[in-house]
Amino acid sequence: MIKGKSTRRFQHPTKPSDVVKTVKLALHPRNLHRGRYNFPQLIATSPELAAFVSANAYGDASIDFANPVAVRALNRALLMDCYGITGWDIPAHYLCPPIPGRADYLHYLADLLAEAKAGSVPSGARVLDIGTGANGIYPLLGQRCYGWQFVGSDIDSAALTNVQRILDANPGLSEAIELRLQSSSSSIFKGVIQADEAFDVTLCNPPFHASPSDALAGTQRKWKNLGKATAKKPLLNFGGQGAELWCDGGEEAFVCRMIAESVEFSGRCLWFTTLISKSASLPGVYRALKKARVQDFRTIEMAQGQKKSRLVAWTFLDADQRRSWGRARWQ
Repeated sequence: MIKGKSTRRFQHPTKPSDVVKTVKLALHPRNLHRGRYNFPQLIATSPELAAFVSANAYGDASIDFANPVAVRALNRALLMDCYGITGWDIPAHYLCPPIPGRADYLHYLADLLAEAKAGSVPSGARVLDIGTGANGIYPLLGQRCYGWQFVGSDIDSAALTNVQRILDANPGLSEAIELRLQSSSSSIFKGVIQADEAFDVTLCNPPFHASPSDALAGTQRKWKNLGKATAKKPLLNFGGQGAELWCDGGEEAFVCRMIAESVEFSGRCLWFTTLISKSASLPGVYRALKKARVQDFRTIEMAQGQKKSRLVAWTFLDADQRRSWGRARWQ
């Protein structure tokens, strides 16, 4: 068992064989953000952060996490100090990701891939990020943490233009990270994965909400949890707009489409994965996995502070085929 996780086997009602469910007790052991933020060090790296740091109700240095400008400044400092990434920024109103949670997703993907390499995380993995957004956070962190090669796709050309600006500001990243525009809003893998192209894993942070009003309600709940009075239309502290936040049917419908489309690429990817924000989405996702006749799937619970989520991973390859995949690609 990988250190830092408790694993139990359970019989899932939609799959006849046992499925491993991993319950994470804290941030992943390899996550650089398990402790409190070292604000003096972050300020020394990125002096602009100082303007947003003050003592909280407990007397500890912190920022106002309801302030989107402060959150962006914290992200810039973290990326510079912990990952050596400079020039990171996003246009106003685009999704500004919480870095510790995004890093956790990648570390658990590394554990998943390590199963096909005798427990050793492959450094040569090739990863597809569905909906990379304007922040490009998964390719940036994944390349710095593990040296992986990435393709980042999105339907928003302006978002990809911003990510390319970040790549250009950091020598070597453009060679490791390729950006592709998804021209069809109804497709996920089609039009992005090229003929005879293979990926070791795909990842996705899907639009969680089913409508703009649903997204607004979620924002109001977030502000309440932060102890802030909610306006009729409160600011999004982590930003996000349009396709970043909502789609018809919400995350369940989006992920079910992803699962159905993954069948066409079943032999060209070791693991398909996605975040799932709402536990209520899981039964429908599990039904879609059963319909797709996947060989195996996993649900890995994750948490950052009060925020709880999970990732779901599935594969069309059996255990022997997965080991053969690792031997063929990561020697």
